[in-house]
Amino acid sequence: MNITMLLDMAADGFGDRVVVGRRTDGLTASALRGAALRGAAMVRDAGAEAVVYLAVNGPAFPVAMFAAAYAGVPLVPLNFRLGSEQLDGLLSNHAGALAIADPAAHTFLEKHLIRPLTPEAWLAETTRGTEVDSDSEQSAEPAVVIYTSGTTSAPKGVLLRHSNLTSYVFGTVEFGSAGADDAALVSVPPYHIAAVANVITNLFAGRRAIVLERFAPSEWLTMIRTEGVTNALVVPTMLARIVDGPGDKSVPSLRSLAYGGAPMPSSVIRRALAMWPDLDFVNAYGLTETSSTVAVLTPDDHRRAFQSDDPYVRVRLSSVGRPVPGVEIEIRDQDNRVLAPGERGRICIRGEQVSAEYAGVGRLVDECGFFDTRDEGFLDEDDYLYIGGRRDDTIIRGAENIAPAEIESVLHRHPAISDVAVVGVPDEEWGQRIVAVVVLREGHKATSEELRDFVRGTLRSSKTPDEVCFWAELPRTETGKLVRRTVVSQFGTERV
Repeated sequence: MNITMLLDMAADGFGDRVVVGRRTDGLTASALRGAALRGAAMVRDAGAEAVVYLAVNGPAFPVAMFAAAYAGVPLVPLNFRLGSEQLDGLLSNHAGALAIADPAAHTFLEKHLIRPLTPEAWLAETTRGTEVDSDSEQSAEPAVVIYTSGTTSAPKGVLLRHSNLTSYVFGTVEFGSAGADDAALVSVPPYHIAAVANVITNLFAGRRAIVLERFAPSEWLTMIRTEGVTNALVVPTMLARIVDGPGDKSVPSLRSLAYGGAPMPSSVIRRALAMWPDLDFVNAYGLTETSSTVAVLTPDDHRRAFQSDDPYVRVRLSSVGRPVPGVEIEIRDQDNRVLAPGERGRICIRGEQVSAEYAGVGRLVDECGFFDTRDEGFLDEDDYLYIGGRRDDTIIRGAENIAPAEIESVLHRHPAISDVAVVGVPDEEWGQRIVAVVVLREGHKATSEELRDFVRGTLRSSKTPDEVCFWAELPRTETGKLVRRTVVSQFGTERV
């Protein structure tokens, strides 16, 4: 089953409805299909074996995705912020592809024998001219190849096949469920799985999708109001900047706000719930390898947790919700034994939408089809999933395994802290010592000893940071993920 079927259904079902871009000059579903078919013809004429996308997000992106699908080749969105050496390595895997890239990258791309087009030129060539008939074939090729962010290791190419993506859409979205005036604002880069997922889910629902290329709280709020946005997606760092920023925070048209990509500090989501009590908040947890969302904390879950006096219910605001239809989640120990509710271990996932397939490696699932996410966490008795961080992040202090996420969660509750990272650094006596690197909220103060006492008041003394450092900001990806290795490497030069 090819993702082009999603576009064909949309074009046939609501062809004259604008589904990409602004109300005044966006692409209708029929126009998007026409552009994608012309783009597919260009890909075939060029003899390209892939379509590389090396630019900011925007209307050119969905056209490129479906053009590649109609042509039977993969779309490869790359991080345009990568250095030349890292880009060289990734592009060498896709020599001869047709490339859609910002002008600054064209000279660089030409040495890889990739024909470069600007996003503007791509749209100009695909949105004009004679109609092209669809002669796409069901392809065994991946629909999309996404390279992982490499926050803990070198980027790996994740192969997302058409069956993975269509399974995700059919399991989570009702066709044509959006109203004619519904609009979604997306603030994620094109090389992130959320960008891919939002193209296909919003299209299938019939919802117009608008991209904010470069996020700023004021521009985000303005776009919500001027475009009548009803649904929006942010990462936690974006929501924190919106909530804590100055000025008018009214969002009269907004009905639903989804977030994900990184852990959400409970203090931030509680401030947002208090600010917008009528808004439907959704927490979505997923990975590139799982074709996006595998667990959801629903709007009702948010409201019950926010308003409840029951600690068991209130704590669910720190969870990522329950598995979506078609997805199974198990928590296992190091011996592969399935753990009981409340027991912390490895998060393993199974389902048709789970790819778990890497270029040059193959599909990494066990004999039962479960993928080890390398995330740690637990399920409660009602199947709510709690994420406890990555196994690679574990601090080993005096032979005790310590999860940084547990300490970070406590520090996030301190009113003076806007961001925090807890890492382990080498120590001759303990093997590793615990260092908390914190960013203070504007206008707030705190001392190292005050924050250590704050942690000690909740956790046992062995989990109290040995040292607290204050930084102006933490290194994060565009989707809000903390780059821990950068924190560790910079530790000696950034303390104040």
